[in-house]
Amino acid sequence: MVQADPPRPQAGDTVRSVASRWRRPGRRARAGASGVADGPAAKVATGPAAPPATPLTAPPATRPADPVPPAGVAATARLAPPDTAGTPAPPSSPDAPDVPEPSGSGGRGVRDKGLSGGSVGLLGSAVIGVSTVAPVYCLTSTLGPTVGEVGLQTPAVFLAGFLPMLLVAFAYRELNRSVPDCGTSFTWTVKAFGPRVGWMCGWGLVVATIIVLSNLAGIATSFCYLLLGELTGSTAVAELDDNTAVHITTCLAFIALATAISYRGMTATKGVQYALVGLQLAVLVLFVALAIGKARTGDLPGSIDFSWSWLNPFAVRSFATFTAGLSLSIFMFWGWDACLTVNEETSGSDRTPGRAALLAMVVLVGSYLLTAVAAQMYAGVGDRGTGLGNPDTADNVFAALADPVLGSALGVLLFVAVLASAAASLQTTFIPVARTVLAMSAYQALPPALARVHPRHRTPAVATVAAGVATGLFYAVMSLVSENVLIDTIYALGLMICFYYSITAFACAWYFRHDLRRSARDLLFKGVAPALGGLLLAAVFGKTLYDMGDPSYGSGSSLFGVGSVFAIGVGLLLLGAVLMAVMHRRSPAFFRGEVLTRATPALTVQD
Repeated sequence: MVQADPPRPQAGDTVRSVASRWRRPGRRARAGASGVADGPAAKVATGPAAPPATPLTAPPATRPADPVPPAGVAATARLAPPDTAGTPAPPSSPDAPDVPEPSGSGGRGVRDKGLSGGSVGLLGSAVIGVSTVAPVYCLTSTLGPTVGEVGLQTPAVFLAGFLPMLLVAFAYRELNRSVPDCGTSFTWTVKAFGPRVGWMCGWGLVVATIIVLSNLAGIATSFCYLLLGELTGSTAVAELDDNTAVHITTCLAFIALATAISYRGMTATKGVQYALVGLQLAVLVLFVALAIGKARTGDLPGSIDFSWSWLNPFAVRSFATFTAGLSLSIFMFWGWDACLTVNEETSGSDRTPGRAALLAMVVLVGSYLLTAVAAQMYAGVGDRGTGLGNPDTADNVFAALADPVLGSALGVLLFVAVLASAAASLQTTFIPVARTVLAMSAYQALPPALARVHPRHRTPAVATVAAGVATGLFYAVMSLVSENVLIDTIYALGLMICFYYSITAFACAWYFRHDLRRSARDLLFKGVAPALGGLLLAAVFGKTLYDMGDPSYGSGSSLFGVGSVFAIGVGLLLLGAVLMAVMHRRSPAFFRGEVLTRATPALTVQD
């Protein structure tokens, strides 16, 4: 979670500490909780990397041709913008294997990674984006702390957090139109800034996703036992989550299940996600309708009338509180870019994912605004009772509002919705990390084994399993080492999010720098908007990095005189630098810029 200033205690709660307070009013809180807020097919698997372009100062490199793409996938050479467009890839060596070029590639060596092209449409892609964000969980864990920072201006702060994400979404859309590659941030940043910056950008995405995956599994585990306790009326069942061995075992089972679903491909993913996302949105619509309806009767002591001033960010009492609320709001939108990482599996891969990302963003901001307005109208922002500013319920507002708003019969739906939100996000969050690792491996930035795709499911099999194993190990080790360490990894997550989002936004402006004078549209969407979004997120990155140096930040733990959050965040980035140095020795061609270049074409799946 990103925090501009040292956070209040309730904003720092994580999976099991948040879940442990999910209680009907008057229920005894459980003690001892921990937790967190939030190959190519066989013929391609070990084959040569993407066709290298010839550096200006290096002799021509040999380049074996690539295999034929699967049926239904049209390979089209998507070359660089005008400054390099028309520059063909270097000719293949006479000694290269005699493998036919893909149909429609014009002999340019377009590379197919073996994924299942055309298996996702606009709606399915948008659903993946919404699901990864986990809107219901984000609302129940973040609405209260945001109100505690900015009061009635919470809807305005949600809009302010939406702005940099929208600007970055424009960058993703434009980059995807030119280079629809499942490596997204990694591939685009390599093309813009070179292999080293691109490698670190990809590393930031992978690390952020592993952290989120591990803690989403913890969320799902905690709320699963709480839901079972609610349904059975047994406190003993709910308190099973406090048993470390039971909690970790169940968490690993959730991770294994999510890994298996992702392993089977996008068709299985879509079916699960339609149901889980539909449930979340339906419960939110019901909550909003009943909350506003009851608030308008005027019979509730804490209810207040809606005011358009709630949407005015300049009414926040100070810049410090605004930045604190903004950092929470930014975290609530993280994950929408998952729909871009399935571009090679999407019909119309150069345009549909960008549209899906914007559609997902609209659904998210609409859900957040309506829920915030409805909750404020019903409960107000007081610090007692059901008030959203009550420190006893602020980090889990739906727990306090479930019975009063929905009634005892329907209140359990909020338990189900939060569990569905965490489970859905756990499953879809495997998508970006597996496909980013697949792309990095296919372009020789990671070991070649990670580029293997399942021959029948046509999914990044090895990368998906590797992500599942890494997630399980990370959560188990962090849980056993220290509750504080687990909490502080989530605070460090914000650093990774701002890191790779901002680099990708800047990559868009730089990659298209020669296009900006062509039209007002190009100037706005390829230059101004991405650059502004990158600057905003870079500012949050810098402020967060500064605040992390305070030992009181996060759990309050320190290491060598600095905050443990700082040590974890910076340490993970330094670990990436070390791994990059190792890969530099194993795969020097990639780091010499001979494998993935600005002129490397991409595979486009037609509508």
